[in-house]
Amino acid sequence: MNASIEDNNALFLTTTTTVLRNGQFRPFVNTQLERATTTVTAPGPQSSSFIIDSKNKTYKFQYSNIYFLRLSALRDFVQETAVKRWTGLPGKPSFVSRVLEVEPSKLCYIIGTVYMDMPLKPNVMEDIARDHSIPAPPPPPYYYSTEDQVMMEDESGRIQLVGERLKSERLVTGLIIGALGMETPDGKFEVADICYAGLAPQPSTTTKEELEDRMEIDNSSSEDLPTDEWIGVVSGLNIGAPSPTDGQIQLLVEYLAGEGGGTDDQLSASQISRLIIAGNSMAPMLVAGKGDVDAEGDKKSRKFGYDGTTFSSHPVVTLSGHLLDVGRVMPIHILPGETDPSGTILPQQPFPRAMFGPVCSFSSFTCETNPTYLNLSSDSSSFTRTLLVHSGQSLNDMFKYLPSPPHTRLSIAESTLKWRHIAPTAPDTLWCHPYFTADPFILKETPDIYIVGGQKRFMTKLVEDDGKDDGLRKRCRLVLVPEFSETGILVLVNLRSLRVKTVRFRGENMTGSLADGNHVDVMESSSSEPVPLVEPESSMPHSSNSSKL
Repeated sequence: MNASIEDNNALFLTTTTTVLRNGQFRPFVNTQLERATTTVTAPGPQSSSFIIDSKNKTYKFQYSNIYFLRLSALRDFVQETAVKRWTGLPGKPSFVSRVLEVEPSKLCYIIGTVYMDMPLKPNVMEDIARDHSIPAPPPPPYYYSTEDQVMMEDESGRIQLVGERLKSERLVTGLIIGALGMETPDGKFEVADICYAGLAPQPSTTTKEELEDRMEIDNSSSEDLPTDEWIGVVSGLNIGAPSPTDGQIQLLVEYLAGEGGGTDDQLSASQISRLIIAGNSMAPMLVAGKGDVDAEGDKKSRKFGYDGTTFSSHPVVTLSGHLLDVGRVMPIHILPGETDPSGTILPQQPFPRAMFGPVCSFSSFTCETNPTYLNLSSDSSSFTRTLLVHSGQSLNDMFKYLPSPPHTRLSIAESTLKWRHIAPTAPDTLWCHPYFTADPFILKETPDIYIVGGQKRFMTKLVEDDGKDDGLRKRCRLVLVPEFSETGILVLVNLRSLRVKTVRFRGENMTGSLADGNHVDVMESSSSEPVPLVEPESSMPHSSNSSKL
């Protein structure tokens, strides 16, 4: 296979390809393909910035500030929803502004912050009091148990929530909710119904009439249009892992560059306008054990501040080479993840550009925060899409709070849109920066595309609001991106139609080269509806390993 890139900016790809079909070589004629392009525009006024600047770079404030900021920011939206939902009910429930001022046996509703009292949840006070001469037990894979208690608190204090209604809700620490019910004789609040803030406003929202007109145009053809721009998303390359997937990654790079496969593959690749790498690009470094000290107790010699026998720059060098190959043909946005050499607390700050070598000289190569907002404008149409991307730590943490089944990662991610918060468990069980002026994880606007990396399997759903309240219909394409090292999946999202398709790279002996006779299977599947996948794990003890959504 011979391939050449004629333009450094990857606008044109000229290829002469010979591929094996049914045991015989069939030559393809020279084909000139134009790379689809999109433009990054300035973020909207409601898009939070996750950059920690010099004004916020301090750790002298208490984390309680975040909860007060969150409650004050979302209280009015929750109350607005509560009024629409519960006005006119028998008993005429009234709003009680402070949770400790509820009256016994009187129907009312209260608004506050959820706190989950869970015995299995990590407790910093217990960790401090623990005997450190004894190794700490491993963290539990889940926090859920039958002994959990649900609390609601505000500036006045805390009250325990009880009732059968709570069993069907997805509740985690840090949520701002409204609860309808009454106080019981023992001082608890029995919940009859719960409401949230609901979907935030959406900049690209249209009226129902405009949406119907647009859908008539979009649905004129059931197929994707040749002029459509697609966004490629990959997560969990895990370069440097004990079981490397160098072959799969090389196939991915060749596919994106338009150097692999047949004409259909190259045409599909030419429609990808940019690549987003959603975390976990490098595998976690293994912690050195006791065997790293010799018999005489002398430490191994260090050079440049690290132990040369336990530290390897190979993952960074390898990743830099792949980024350079892809960066020559399309823009790249890379986010840090849980396993990457970056700060642990959220929001994770951008990688230093210099660590990736020559690709850092490309203006189209961008190191992003985790999470991050991206505003992409189509160069072939007059629309702009807002993307919210993060590497999955917050969703993975919330999944530990809830039993599965019935809850799934997809349903929890959808709930974050209705909660208007993407990381409610921070700072309780998820480390985050101690903000004291604003909570950047609050959703002030609903993104058009919501991407979550670092997941077990690919899942997607088009979340829609009927717009019966304001006449505006909101749509958000939710995409869970699986670990590439485990699945070999590249996710593609159509900016125009919000359709999603996946490309899977797999073969025998993937660590070898194509010349070694590897058979490569590239599969594409598309979906504009929720994907009925099976949840591959369970957060419940002694339960089934899989359950249908």
